[in-house]
Amino acid sequence: MNAASFRRLVVVLAATAGVAACGADAVSPLPVQPPGPSRSSTPTPATPATTTMPATTPTTPATAGSPTRPPPTSARPVPAPPEPTRTRGTPRTTPPPADATPACQGAVRYDLPLAETEIELLRSLCFATGAVLRIQGIGPGLVTVDRPELVSQQYEAGVVDIRFVRPGTVAVTIPKDGREHTITVVVR
Repeated sequence: MNAASFRRLVVVLAATAGVAACGADAVSPLPVQPPGPSRSSTPTPATPATTTMPATTPTTPATAGSPTRPPPTSARPVPAPPEPTRTRGTPRTTPPPADATPACQGAVRYDLPLAETEIELLRSLCFATGAVLRIQGIGPGLVTVDRPELVSQQYEAGVVDIRFVRPGTVAVTIPKDGREHTITVVVR
């Protein structure tokens, strides 16, 4: 039995019990009116009376006369709340820029130790905005970028940190073994 048919059964049981207990001259309020005092001259009892149901309708002893849930005042079934159609917010048509794709990394720190890296093999990188390229083992002022407005660069103790603060393409030039190597970094 699903929740909707269970609620209908409880409403029918409660309405039938309430009408049987009140007598013939009792009138239930309209669905738009709040329940008020009964129009009958005899007071209604606090506990609902028991009634017999047809054999085709299943009953549950725990809910038929449950004192924790008062019977509704109308025989009209209570509608179930509507199902939510959307989640909060607006659905995105494109992934956010911080998401990593197979070809582009997210906002990560990429360590480039010059003593251990074959820099000639590294031609391009792709990061999200906020990523840091950390070049280790180089002197001050040796690493240059062609678009300084897109990065924030800092040097300390043989390490150059280049933080990519705006989207765009930046050419990072690193000198090694008397040659200059350029790494093209795409920032999304």
